[in-house]
Amino acid sequence: MSDCPLPLPGYRVVIAGGSKGIGRSMALAFAQAGAAVSICARGETALEATREAIAAMDVTAHAQRCDLADATDIARYIEAAAQTLGGIDVLINNASGYGFSDDDAGWEAGFQIDLMAAVRASREALPHLKASGRASIIHTSSIAAFHPRRHGAAYAAVKAALSHYTTSQALQLADAGIRVNAIAPGSIEFADGLWDRRRVEAPDMYRNTLAKIPFGRFGTPEEIAHAALFLASPLAGWITGQTLSVDGGQSLMG
Repeated sequence: MSDCPLPLPGYRVVIAGGSKGIGRSMALAFAQAGAAVSICARGETALEATREAIAAMDVTAHAQRCDLADATDIARYIEAAAQTLGGIDVLINNASGYGFSDDDAGWEAGFQIDLMAAVRASREALPHLKASGRASIIHTSSIAAFHPRRHGAAYAAVKAALSHYTTSQALQLADAGIRVNAIAPGSIEFADGLWDRRRVEAPDMYRNTLAKIPFGRFGTPEEIAHAALFLASPLAGWITGQTLSVDGGQSLMG
């Protein structure tokens, strides 16, 4: 915990979509900060590996398989997480259906997992968040929400809806003392992630995207996790209803 950029001992953090990539980095960052952490995902192997990594930091670790497109699964998961952690201080909705195609399946994946899973998890966690004196919700949006796209319109539209939901939810929950914010990552690269695969499968897209990042590199999951630590912390106690771009200036390039 001494090496953590922002210690948060005693916090109880629930991450929906926390076994790989950004979600895993968030889970490990909060555990390193001294928080008790619960994660869910569909893939049991990665889920258990991440749970073990959290537990190795000598904090309470909980993991449960959950299909975030299933409202019943979400309700079961949130209740189990709250029971194991002894409550919920921070809810992070990080999952994505990666609905890039313009067919019904693409739109449905984004709607159910990127948007409705966040709505449903928030609803289930709300009684626990209201009982916390330091409650906040963080959604993972995307810089795709801010600009029109030639490809992946479904993904961008759903992320825009999530960012807008963030503002309305923040206003709705302010009276309960619950802050709500979103993080809009730029292009993030990690092993077996979307941009790692595109480096091999779509090298022209990879190079063209990299050329639009002023710092000349893709972001890392840890950089998104550090933003989440800040937004959950008392240092962000007067911040709500915001979507924070964490993209190395990528969105400045259009």
